[in-house]
Amino acid sequence: MATLVSTAQGKPDWDKIKSYKIAFITERLNLSPKEAQEFWPLYNEYETQKIALHRQEHSDIKKKIKNLDALSTKEASDLLKQIEKLEDEKYKAQKAYVEKVSSTISAKKTIILLRSEEDFKRQLIKQYRQKGGNR
Repeated sequence: MATLVSTAQGKPDWDKIKSYKIAFITERLNLSPKEAQEFWPLYNEYETQKIALHRQEHSDIKKKIKNLDALSTKEASDLLKQIEKLEDEKYKAQKAYVEKVSSTISAKKTIILLRSEEDFKRQLIKQYRQKGGNR
């Protein structure tokens, strides 16, 4: 895999990473044209949902956790409920995605997809570490 992790400034090139991820998944799944036509819109919709949930987590929750000592007991309890709700939303989104995808491509290809996404993440992390990203 080509270098994905950084640009000249040392920051991730997200467009490049996304392109390589799509190529990685495409190669692993070996989709027929019909499967690809049905699969990619579902995949893109779920990726958009994941990004939105991730941003919500960062903006709403992680900032509050950084100032945990300043939270009252009630605020901490409310934050815990918010975390539980967000985790539930993530789970429901993934469950719906897997159900839709597995009705579009085979169950075996769905498992390959899930495994491929994990493999891709591992490759990114490995490459990041090799580039000295853990300084």
